Amino acid sequence: MNDGNAGPETDEEAGALLRAVQRQLRLWREASGLTQAELAAAIGYGEDLVSAVERGRRIPRPEYLDRADEALGAGGRIAALKEDLAEVRYPKKVRDLKRLEGEAVELCAYNNSVIHGLLQTHEYASAVFGGRRPPFSAEELEQRLTARLSRQKIFDEATARPFFSFVQCESTLLRPIGGKAVMRQQLERLLEVAEFRNIDLQVLPVSREVNSGLAGSFRLLRLRDGSTVGHVEVQHVSRVIADPKEVQLLDMRYGTIRAQALDPRESTALIEKVLGET
Repeated sequence: MNDGNAGPETDEEAGALLRAVQRQLRLWREASGLTQAELAAAIGYGEDLVSAVERGRRIPRPEYLDRADEALGAGGRIAALKEDLAEVRYPKKVRDLKRLEGEAVELCAYNNSVIHGLLQTHEYASAVFGGRRPPFSAEELEQRLTARLSRQKIFDEATARPFFSFVQCESTLLRPIGGKAVMRQQLERLLEVAEFRNIDLQVLPVSREVNSGLAGSFRLLRLRDGSTVGHVEVQHVSRVIADPKEVQLLDMRYGTIRAQALDPRESTALIEKVLGET
């Protein structure tokens, strides 16, 4: 994901919530008769951070809210804000995509540049984000990494888990992002998820004379209400596609790509072969 850490300035939803949180924190502090410096000393943070939080320049971490709750005698009311802020820490398009994935009964994805985000290991995802130029700041890098890995909780849902269909171009298995050790771990992760009953993982060999996925990576999400939406991401653009004609074209293309790819068992064998050679 390529959003900056602009969050509150460019994200209306996040900005409104953050303003409400900063107002609550300021009111609780003033009601307790503490200055920002006194609160900072009480909770073990710098005065600059307390000021930045109350001005909406920084999103408070869960431990900040816990300490402030105790210091201000809020009885859990400040700590309860953690749940509201949890999602806002992520870029808006990550939240939007996560919501769509949460509504999906089937998720289909073709990738020809990197391993799909839902399948990435921590180390592989870190290497992907770390290769960005100009580079992300340490805070931005942490934000994106946390957001990406949080989306993988969709695999852990006990009920109503969607069906997943992933097609990876073979080139993504051969590109040693992060180095051999990172890539070996990533390939092992692919073999692990290939065993999940609700996941079909296929590989489209680079030796195929016809490849209908040359236009780039995309995904399709079939939602509970019976509708289907597409999603494409390139450079700094993340776009949800809802127009029925455009979605139909992506649906047809994905079906063709699946037919061109190896079946799941053949794909697993190829991943094992690549792993053995990595």
